[in-house]
Amino acid sequence: MKKKLLTITISSVLLTACITDPYTGQSRIRKSAIGGGVGAAVGAGAGTLFGGNDLKNAGLGALAGGIVGAAVGAYMDHQQQEMQQSLQGTGIEVQRTAENTLNITMPSSVTFAFDSADLTPQAQSALDSVAKVLNQYPDSTINVTGHTDDVGSDSYNQTLSERRAASVSSYLAQHSVNFSRLTQQGMGEKMPKVPNVDEANRAQNRRVELAIIANKNAGAAPQQGNPQQQGYPQQQGYPQQQGYPQQQQYNYPQ
Repeated sequence: MKKKLLTITISSVLLTACITDPYTGQSRIRKSAIGGGVGAAVGAGAGTLFGGNDLKNAGLGALAGGIVGAAVGAYMDHQQQEMQQSLQGTGIEVQRTAENTLNITMPSSVTFAFDSADLTPQAQSALDSVAKVLNQYPDSTINVTGHTDDVGSDSYNQTLSERRAASVSSYLAQHSVNFSRLTQQGMGEKMPKVPNVDEANRAQNRRVELAIIANKNAGAAPQQGNPQQQGYPQQQGYPQQQGYPQQQQYNYPQ
């Protein structure tokens, strides 16, 4: 009976309604439901590590894990939708590559001129939109990766990919994306998207990718009454600043 209840607990997290994708018109399972199911399964396993009644602990862990997983999934659902809307028609791809990860691919036709690491006006306009969405969803880190085709030496392509990743990362930081959220790297020609067999394929391989990875607390409700946000009491004055009671009431013998 208890095992059945545990199964129901985990399964219930998955019972969210299908939604219609506003970009394709197709029905799909809400990503937050998948995240909730994964979180519930992980939480159930973690719950049994605390000793005592394993089924009870697993059930509590499943519930907690499911709530957290669903929150992260919903957080990324909303961010994905806003990012797709803001970049619609730019030629930039926005894909959900994992439950907690959103991948943005910026092709060379949008970002840089040939053999250059200077952002084009078109790239700057697109990154303005990216930065705006990122600032609305701060509970994530962003890994910026530069890629090249196979034309030129390995060392030259490696340096060029690093410069291009740095250009994108710096632009985002200049537009209020917290620099501590950003990491950057260049992969040179080592990770082609498609085989470098012709110019059309090489153009696809010249790209910059942004992997937006949700923090584990993404989507959690903000804490109310956080002292750091409202100011510690000493900022308003401790009682001793107004005088201890003994200074006003105690009469010491002469």
